Amino acid sequence: MNLPPKFEVLVITLSDRAHRGEYEDLSGPLVKKRVGEYFETTGWSFNINMTLMPDDSSMLKEMLENASSVYNIIITTGGTGIGPRDITVDTVKPMISKEIPGIMEMIRVKYGMEKPNALLSRGVAGIIGKALIYTLPGSVKAVDEYMDEIVKTLTHTIMMQHGIDNHRNQ
Repeated sequence: MNLPPKFEVLVITLSDRAHRGEYEDLSGPLVKKRVGEYFETTGWSFNINMTLMPDDSSMLKEMLENASSVYNIIITTGGTGIGPRDITVDTVKPMISKEIPGIMEMIRVKYGMEKPNALLSRGVAGIIGKALIYTLPGSVKAVDEYMDEIVKTLTHTIMMQHGIDNHRNQ
Protein backbone atom coordinates (compact mmCIF):
# COMPACT_ATOMS: atom_id res chain seq x y z
CA MET A 1 0.00 0.00 0.00
CA ASN A 2 1.03 3.61 -0.46
CA LEU A 3 0.63 6.80 1.48
CA PRO A 4 -1.88 9.33 0.18
CA PRO A 5 -0.37 11.87 -2.25
CA LYS A 6 -1.79 14.60 -0.02
CA PHE A 7 -2.98 14.14 3.56
CA GLU A 8 -6.38 15.68 4.16
CA VAL A 9 -6.89 16.72 7.78
CA LEU A 10 -10.07 17.93 9.43
CA VAL A 11 -10.07 19.76 12.77
CA ILE A 12 -13.48 19.93 14.45
CA THR A 13 -14.05 22.17 17.45
CA LEU A 14 -17.14 21.30 19.47
CA SER A 15 -18.26 24.16 21.68
CA ASP A 16 -21.72 25.61 22.19
CA ARG A 17 -20.30 28.90 23.48
CA ALA A 18 -17.67 29.38 20.76
CA HIS A 19 -20.28 28.44 18.14
CA ARG A 20 -22.59 31.15 19.52
CA GLY A 21 -19.72 33.65 19.38
CA GLU A 22 -19.41 34.07 23.15
CA TYR A 23 -15.68 33.49 22.92
CA GLU A 24 -13.07 32.79 20.28
CA ASP A 25 -12.10 29.20 19.54
CA LEU A 26 -8.44 28.88 20.47
CA SER A 27 -8.11 25.10 20.68
CA GLY A 28 -9.01 24.37 17.04
CA PRO A 29 -6.42 26.82 15.67
CA LEU A 30 -3.81 25.32 18.02
CA VAL A 31 -4.55 21.81 16.70
CA LYS A 32 -4.19 23.16 13.15
CA LYS A 33 -0.87 24.79 14.02
CA ARG A 34 0.53 21.66 15.68
CA VAL A 35 -0.62 19.35 12.87
CA GLY A 36 0.85 21.75 10.29
CA GLU A 37 4.17 21.76 12.14
CA TYR A 38 4.16 17.96 12.23
CA PHE A 39 3.53 17.62 8.49
CA GLU A 40 6.17 20.22 7.66
CA THR A 41 8.76 18.00 9.39
CA THR A 42 7.69 14.97 7.33
CA GLY A 43 7.82 16.58 3.90
CA TRP A 44 4.42 15.07 3.13
CA SER A 45 1.87 17.20 1.31
CA PHE A 46 -1.13 18.15 3.43
CA ASN A 47 -4.24 20.27 3.63
CA ILE A 48 -6.03 21.20 6.87
CA ASN A 49 -9.68 22.23 7.07
CA MET A 50 -11.38 23.47 10.21
CA THR A 51 -14.95 23.60 11.38
CA LEU A 52 -16.68 24.85 14.51
CA MET A 53 -19.95 23.31 15.65
CA PRO A 54 -22.13 23.17 18.73
CA ASP A 55 -22.05 20.17 21.07
CA ASP A 56 -24.60 18.29 18.97
CA SER A 57 -24.31 14.53 18.62
CA SER A 58 -26.39 14.17 15.45
CA MET A 59 -24.46 16.96 13.69
CA LEU A 60 -21.14 15.42 14.70
CA LYS A 61 -22.19 11.92 13.64
CA GLU A 62 -23.34 13.15 10.23
CA MET A 63 -20.12 15.11 9.74
CA LEU A 64 -17.97 12.10 10.67
CA GLU A 65 -19.94 9.74 8.42
CA ASN A 66 -19.19 12.04 5.47
CA ALA A 67 -15.68 13.10 6.49
CA SER A 68 -14.32 9.62 7.26
CA SER A 69 -14.26 8.74 3.56
CA VAL A 70 -12.60 12.01 2.54
CA TYR A 71 -10.12 12.84 5.31
CA ASN A 72 -7.04 10.91 6.43
CA ILE A 73 -6.91 12.44 9.91
CA ILE A 74 -9.71 13.95 11.98
CA ILE A 75 -8.97 15.65 15.28
CA THR A 76 -11.76 16.94 17.46
CA THR A 77 -11.36 19.31 20.36
CA GLY A 78 -13.95 19.73 23.09
CA GLY A 79 -16.62 17.52 24.59
CA THR A 80 -14.41 14.83 26.14
CA GLY A 81 -15.33 15.49 29.77
CA ILE A 82 -18.22 14.30 31.91
CA GLY A 83 -20.49 17.33 31.66
CA PRO A 84 -24.05 17.04 30.36
CA ARG A 85 -23.09 18.60 26.97
CA ASP A 86 -19.86 16.56 26.56
CA ILE A 87 -21.06 14.33 23.69
CA THR A 88 -17.94 13.89 21.59
CA VAL A 89 -16.69 10.58 22.97
CA ASP A 90 -20.19 9.08 23.20
CA THR A 91 -20.73 9.93 19.52
CA VAL A 92 -17.30 8.95 18.20
CA LYS A 93 -16.56 5.74 20.11
CA PRO A 94 -19.37 3.62 18.55
CA MET A 95 -18.19 4.74 15.09
CA ILE A 96 -14.60 3.53 15.59
CA SER A 97 -13.76 0.29 13.77
CA LYS A 98 -10.32 -0.05 15.39
CA GLU A 99 -9.66 1.71 18.67
CA ILE A 100 -6.14 2.81 19.63
CA PRO A 101 -6.53 3.04 23.42
CA GLY A 102 -2.86 3.20 24.43
CA ILE A 103 -2.13 6.76 23.33
CA MET A 104 -5.04 8.31 25.22
CA GLU A 105 -4.47 6.12 28.29
CA MET A 106 -0.81 7.14 28.42
CA ILE A 107 -1.69 10.84 28.07
CA ARG A 108 -4.25 10.64 30.88
CA VAL A 109 -1.83 8.85 33.20
CA LYS A 110 1.19 11.04 32.34
CA TYR A 111 -0.59 14.34 32.87
CA GLY A 112 -2.96 13.00 35.55
CA MET A 113 -0.01 12.27 37.84
CA GLU A 114 0.55 16.02 38.20
CA LYS A 115 -3.00 17.25 37.56
CA PRO A 116 -5.60 14.68 38.66
CA ASN A 117 -8.33 16.52 36.71
CA ALA A 118 -6.65 15.26 33.51
CA LEU A 119 -7.92 11.81 34.48
CA LEU A 120 -11.49 13.00 33.83
CA SER A 121 -10.92 13.25 30.07
CA ARG A 122 -12.57 10.40 28.20
CA GLY A 123 -10.80 11.06 24.88
CA VAL A 124 -10.48 8.18 22.40
CA ALA A 125 -8.40 7.48 19.32
CA GLY A 126 -8.90 5.03 16.47
CA ILE A 127 -9.98 4.58 12.89
CA ILE A 128 -13.31 5.57 11.35
CA GLY A 129 -13.58 4.71 7.68
CA LYS A 130 -10.22 5.67 6.18
CA ALA A 131 -9.49 8.32 8.81
CA LEU A 132 -7.45 8.27 11.98
CA ILE A 133 -9.43 10.10 14.65
CA TYR A 134 -8.30 11.66 17.90
CA THR A 135 -10.69 13.35 20.37
CA LEU A 136 -8.96 16.01 22.46
CA PRO A 137 -10.26 18.12 25.33
CA GLY A 138 -11.20 21.74 24.66
CA SER A 139 -8.59 23.33 26.91
CA VAL A 140 -5.71 24.96 25.03
CA LYS A 141 -3.20 23.61 27.56
CA ALA A 142 -4.61 20.08 27.22
CA VAL A 143 -4.54 20.31 23.41
CA ASP A 144 -0.86 21.23 23.56
CA GLU A 145 -0.12 18.32 25.91
CA TYR A 146 -2.10 15.82 23.84
CA MET A 147 -0.48 16.96 20.60
CA ASP A 148 2.99 16.66 22.19
CA GLU A 149 2.30 12.94 22.64
CA ILE A 150 0.28 12.26 19.49
CA VAL A 151 2.94 13.60 17.13
CA LYS A 152 5.52 11.26 18.68
CA THR A 153 3.60 8.25 17.36
CA LEU A 154 1.85 9.73 14.33
CA THR A 155 4.31 8.64 11.62
CA HIS A 156 4.31 5.05 12.84
CA THR A 157 0.52 5.10 13.22
CA ILE A 158 0.07 6.38 9.65
CA MET A 159 2.49 3.77 8.29
CA MET A 160 0.70 0.96 10.13
CA GLN A 161 -2.70 2.19 8.98
CA HIS A 162 -1.51 2.10 5.37
CA GLY A 163 0.08 -1.35 5.69
CA ILE A 164 3.66 -0.09 5.44
CA ASP A 165 6.06 -2.10 7.62
CA ASN A 166 8.59 0.31 9.05
CA HIS A 167 9.36 -1.74 12.16
CA ARG A 168 12.86 -2.48 10.88
CA ASN A 169 13.59 1.23 10.95
CA GLN A 170 12.48 1.62 14.57
